[in-house]
Amino acid sequence: MTEAISTAVAELSAAGDPARPGSVTLVRHGEPDISRRVRLSAREYAVWWARYETRGLLPGQTPPDGLLASARAAGVMISSIRPRAIETAGAVCGGRAYAQDPLFVEAPLPPPRWPDWIRLRPRTWGFLARFWWWFFNHHEGQETRAQAERRADEAAAMLVDLARDGQDVLLVAHGFFNGMIGEALRRQGWRCTQDQGFHYWKARRFERP
Repeated sequence: MTEAISTAVAELSAAGDPARPGSVTLVRHGEPDISRRVRLSAREYAVWWARYETRGLLPGQTPPDGLLASARAAGVMISSIRPRAIETAGAVCGGRAYAQDPLFVEAPLPPPRWPDWIRLRPRTWGFLARFWWWFFNHHEGQETRAQAERRADEAAAMLVDLARDGQDVLLVAHGFFNGMIGEALRRQGWRCTQDQGFHYWKARRFERP
């Protein structure tokens, strides 16, 4: 367990119920403040994604009531260190402190090396980059799929450990990596009891049967 999370547990933990493990809720951040209404080459998409990683939230968004309720019930809240996740956690935490940890950042999205005349929307590039990364190990010196899977296993183990004494844990992070954490939780015997999907502000809740 990282020092940041250990500190959070010591300072923020609500009283849990030792008779049962707590739940783990994986939340995707809100909509980032960056336009997708552009067409880009592969090289331009790589620059666009680097900018995406530094952007906060598009102004004017309101967290769903259900997510606010989940945050109030959580014994521990954690966010990724990316601005869009930090701002989302800040919007739902109700003024409580929460931990931030780089363990939960999104898996990389290096696009395939296609010629500049191929120009696509960022959403299309994101799908293609993820496909190439997942199936063809295209990583451009960044984190590989195997490395990300090990990180997801580590993240899931940390969340399970935090929930062990009955406190509910809420993580605000990223769509695809949250999905990888969810699969790691399933392999550890947890099941998804609430599934809102992977869109902005949506949550998936996992519990031990």
